[in-house]
Amino acid sequence: MVEREFRVACLDEARRHARFLFAASVILNALFLLSDWRFAGTAHFVVAVSARFVVVALSLFCLVAVQIATTPIRMDIVYVIWLWGVSIAIAVLVSSHSDLALFVVMLLPTVFYLAVPIPFAWLLAGGVGSSALLLYGYLDLSGGWQLAVGLGLAVAMLNIMLALVAARTNRAERRFWSVVRAERDANEKLRASEDILENTFQAVPIPLVVASLKDGHHIKSNEAARRFYGGALGLPAAVSLCDTCLGEADSEALRARLRRDGMATDFETSVTVANGDMRQVVLAAAVTPSVASPNVVAALVDVTDRRVAEQQARYAASHDALTGLPNRAAFHDALEVALARRHPGQGICVLLVDLDGLKDVNDTLGHDAGDAALVETAHRLDALLDHPAILARLGGDEFVAAIEGPDPIGLGRRLSQAILTELRRPILHAGRHFATRASVGIAACPDHDCSYGELMKDADLALHAAKQQGRNRAAIYAPAMRQLLLEKAALNRAMFTALVEDEIVPYYQPKVSLITGRLAGVEALVRWRRSPHSVLTPSAFEAALTDPELAVLIGERMVRRVASDVRGWIELGYDCGRVAINLAPAQFTHRDLAPTLLRQFHAAGVEPSNFDVEITETVFLGRSSDHVAPVLDELHRAGVRVALDDFGTGYAGLIHLKQLPIDTIKIDQSFVKDIERDAFDTAIVCAVIELGRKLGMRVVAEGLETAGQARFLRENGCELAQGFLFFRPMAAQAMTDLLRAERADTAAARLALFQII
Repeated sequence: MVEREFRVACLDEARRHARFLFAASVILNALFLLSDWRFAGTAHFVVAVSARFVVVALSLFCLVAVQIATTPIRMDIVYVIWLWGVSIAIAVLVSSHSDLALFVVMLLPTVFYLAVPIPFAWLLAGGVGSSALLLYGYLDLSGGWQLAVGLGLAVAMLNIMLALVAARTNRAERRFWSVVRAERDANEKLRASEDILENTFQAVPIPLVVASLKDGHHIKSNEAARRFYGGALGLPAAVSLCDTCLGEADSEALRARLRRDGMATDFETSVTVANGDMRQVVLAAAVTPSVASPNVVAALVDVTDRRVAEQQARYAASHDALTGLPNRAAFHDALEVALARRHPGQGICVLLVDLDGLKDVNDTLGHDAGDAALVETAHRLDALLDHPAILARLGGDEFVAAIEGPDPIGLGRRLSQAILTELRRPILHAGRHFATRASVGIAACPDHDCSYGELMKDADLALHAAKQQGRNRAAIYAPAMRQLLLEKAALNRAMFTALVEDEIVPYYQPKVSLITGRLAGVEALVRWRRSPHSVLTPSAFEAALTDPELAVLIGERMVRRVASDVRGWIELGYDCGRVAINLAPAQFTHRDLAPTLLRQFHAAGVEPSNFDVEITETVFLGRSSDHVAPVLDELHRAGVRVALDDFGTGYAGLIHLKQLPIDTIKIDQSFVKDIERDAFDTAIVCAVIELGRKLGMRVVAEGLETAGQARFLRENGCELAQGFLFFRPMAAQAMTDLLRAERADTAAARLALFQII
């Protein structure tokens, strides 16, 4: 394989050599042809001239043949044809025994061995064959065998020596070719490696610079570095690249690290580029050995945009996008620092500000108006606060401020009044004026608590108290607020346990017709049966009913139990009339209240027309009739009647009787109690009865305790009543017994009721 590669590699050289050899053969033999004219007139002349012509013709033929020989084997064949042809022709010539004949016998094999570049085996065969032919043509046995033997030995010795020389030459040529080829391959690999290294160096998108460690002069750089640095890389040799780009302090710091450690990573600095801009970069550099002096290879990453993005991200993470104020996380960190550095005699007051009615602004004027209100509130609060106050938006409509001073409570009280006054001023948006209000909760350190979490809880409790007191005011935290919160939390936990243990049960209070004396319906009242001998009324757990989640769970439990009881009474054939179920205001926070109730009626197998729902006027607190009406309309369309409980004691107006599908008005017991001796109560009750009659609504009087109250109500047209005068609220089993007795002796029961009245 190696020999073949050698022959292929030497093909062009062999062709050039052959052309020279064959051309020389043509020229020399043509000259010899002229010298052969000395044999003119002799018998040998014709032989000599013919042989010369053959050699010249054969050499010309081979000279042409080598031009079209495209492979080493074809070249070898041309050489062999020439060698044997010339050998035969010259063997004929030397038969003349001229003076030059013996010289030719010895010279021609030498030419073949030294000048014909064919494989050694072919060359040896050709050299020996040529010597044999020449010796045969030259020898004349008539001269004695001793000369022939001597000449033969001389020719044999010549062939041996020439074969050794040819073998050594062949080996030397191949060894030289191998060395040259290895060197050429090594150089090619080196050039390829250098090209790859250079291309990689130039293609790296990160700026790379090679500079002198001693003086910082620029040596080499890639395309990215030239684009980044610009003209800064074309500095005069006397100017230091490090000092120019990094600055004296950073440049010296970098050199010191490189001399000490041999490398530097994560070296952050500022770099000045050609146009004078300052760029933030992270630089990595390493010292590389050099013959003259050590060099530094440095790579840098431009982090200017990243640092800007990080700053923007940090700002976005710590500030509110709408108002630009710090957010909850930033306020937490700032207040923690302020609490930690608080000096003796100094206090910190936290004011939690909540906008009242922002939802109404969003619903009526749009969220753009709500956003404008938030932005304007932020500007006004910021204008009221002096440094080092902290102001933040916690989210939604909540803002918080923290101020430091020697009298934090007094400072907070004065600032809260300024906030309330400032936020009452109308806001102009899109050509319309609207106003917002605010409630403020105040807590202070060290008066209350001095940890962030507890201080914020105190302020939140104070804010809740301000809202409970009617909103648009400020409240200062008091320990009793936390106690109420703890009690409410304990009550809520107890109520969740009561739901799990099935302690929430309905009690039923019948409604009596003051006209017929018959049972006219039932109101289901929620009770908490804590033990067989302890049943609590809603007044004991009223706070739990204000919790939306608990209110929904208790309401669902009551509906399931009541629907089940009604189903049982119907199956027994008892007529209980319509059963009223009370809906807590917190249940109206769920838009699917009506579908849920109807699904529960359907699941129990009872018709919606067997039920009333009773609502108090407190359902309108914090919401409009537009929010309540869809729920009641859906129930009313399904056959459920709607009763307005405690009419006249709440916050609603007569407009709700027009806007809502009200079927029944219930007169609160506070008006019934003194109906016989209080002219004001008498007038109110009579007015409500008359109002109900004119509007086609039924009127139910609650809390009847005396026969005189019953007679007055009947005489003034009130149809229905309920109270201790007739029945106290009773458990489901007692109600079942009452219904059984009602069906068994209706006339006797009616007579007993009339006797009471």
